[in-house]
Amino acid sequence: MENFVVSARKYRPLGFGEVVGQEHITTTLENAINSNHLGQALLFCGPRGVGKTTCARILARKINDFDAEDAERTSNFNVFELDAASNNSVDDIRNLIDQVRYPPQQGNYKVYIIDEVHMLSTQAFNAFLKTLEEPPEYAIFILATTEKHRVIPTILSRCQIYDFNRIEIKDIVLQLEKIARNEKVETESEALHLIAQKADGALRDALSIFDLITTFSSDGKISYEDTIKNLHILDHDYYFKLVDDLLAESMAGALILFDEILRNGFDGSNFLSGFQQHLRNLLVAKDEQTVQLLEVADNLKEKYFTQATNCSPSFLLSALNISNQFELNYKQSKNQRLHVELCLMKLAHLPNALSLSSTENGAKKKKPHSELETGSSTSVDGSQRKESTHQNAAVSRLEDEASNKYPVPSNTHPIINIQEPEAKSQTDTPRIFNRKKVKKESANKENQHFFEKKKEPFTEETLQEAWKKFGRKKNDVGDADRLILNREVGKGEGHGVIIHLASQLEVSFLEKLEVELTQFFRLELKNDHIVLSTKIMQEVGAKKLYTSKDIFNHMLKENPRLKDLKDRLGLDFDY
Repeated sequence: MENFVVSARKYRPLGFGEVVGQEHITTTLENAINSNHLGQALLFCGPRGVGKTTCARILARKINDFDAEDAERTSNFNVFELDAASNNSVDDIRNLIDQVRYPPQQGNYKVYIIDEVHMLSTQAFNAFLKTLEEPPEYAIFILATTEKHRVIPTILSRCQIYDFNRIEIKDIVLQLEKIARNEKVETESEALHLIAQKADGALRDALSIFDLITTFSSDGKISYEDTIKNLHILDHDYYFKLVDDLLAESMAGALILFDEILRNGFDGSNFLSGFQQHLRNLLVAKDEQTVQLLEVADNLKEKYFTQATNCSPSFLLSALNISNQFELNYKQSKNQRLHVELCLMKLAHLPNALSLSSTENGAKKKKPHSELETGSSTSVDGSQRKESTHQNAAVSRLEDEASNKYPVPSNTHPIINIQEPEAKSQTDTPRIFNRKKVKKESANKENQHFFEKKKEPFTEETLQEAWKKFGRKKNDVGDADRLILNREVGKGEGHGVIIHLASQLEVSFLEKLEVELTQFFRLELKNDHIVLSTKIMQEVGAKKLYTSKDIFNHMLKENPRLKDLKDRLGLDFDY
């Protein structure tokens, strides 16, 4: 039985013309060889499986004028390959430097290919610097790496840098079709596109998957069904059916479809990722200029074009945004199935939400035109300016009325000027609430009522009844608020309502009910000009707590020399 050779080795390019997807590299190297401008230190960097080592071997044969058939002999005599992942010490680099001193036995150049050069230690890099900068004229170093940022700058400055690109899907598909014809393997275009997408720009990975699917298929045919089964990829039909269910607002259909996907062994995160890719393809398919970005088989493109015509851009963008947010939070979710199902529930109601939003926007746009037809204004802009002017004038009148038209009773003053504690007789200390705050809150809650400006008179009896009703309404308040609701309330001058409180502390508690109480009185008594105020009532002869300063001042009246004694001794008191 013949030994099996994997496709990645069997179909390794032997010339620059066979290298796939790296034309900018191969053209530059061929021109450098032909013009004798090839540097002595080259750095090949790029993703895995894109041809870095292959191009290095081809370059070694080219500069030594060896044919492709002499590849094995060239590798033995002129090409030295070093794996820096396992030979990354200073001693390994010193052994390499010792070999560089000997000229080639055959050919013109000795080529040293150091793979995964970023794995070298810092000491090894430093030992390599002098030889890399000034090597013998027959020595050429080719460094290959997948992580250029890990190579120290002093090495980068001594090398010509060649950046390899990821191989495009269409180039991988063409190469797979070519190999399939040579191997006499029947293939389906959709299957090859799936393999190319799974390879993520690496031709070597694509060839490995190609061998795997060929081995999996008993009849030697690469079909779409076998490919998605072996690579554990969701069929595109699931996503097409899901979008149809979402457009039909069928939440049940979407949830049942997701349950089937889970029973087939697929992960919710992969499902969300694939669904976002499907939405992206639908967006791309809606515009003729972006159709070229749709990297799928030709027969699958027709399905995308058909479904894209039924989807609005707003639906696709909103669905893409929602699914992306749920995918970002998927790992942190404790119930991951419910997390995805919640995403599908939101997406199922998305068309209805977009429809309502467009209807409201349409109504807002039509409103100026309807006013134009009724003759309320001569133009849309004029109508809007007129409406804005009326609103501004109304607000200005309300501010003037609240601040000037309804004056504060003469025996009231702001809360900051409260009664002094040493007062001996009953004193009224009123407080006027913030009228602008009451006005704004009332306007937000009862806008229409506020502009009608009711002004019915009220009596002491109706005021007391409204106060008791408010107390019954607030039966669930705390002890402090319940104490306030048991205080007396009386009718003040004009439209004023005075609440009698026992202390400044009760005034601070009443501030929490200020807006609600004012609004309640205005609605209950049908008077929009009611203004609240408070009076702190203190009984005559009430006991007073004296401070240290009060006691000292009292003693000072009896003996004025105490002040001199206090100053000499440097005494002080707390007050």
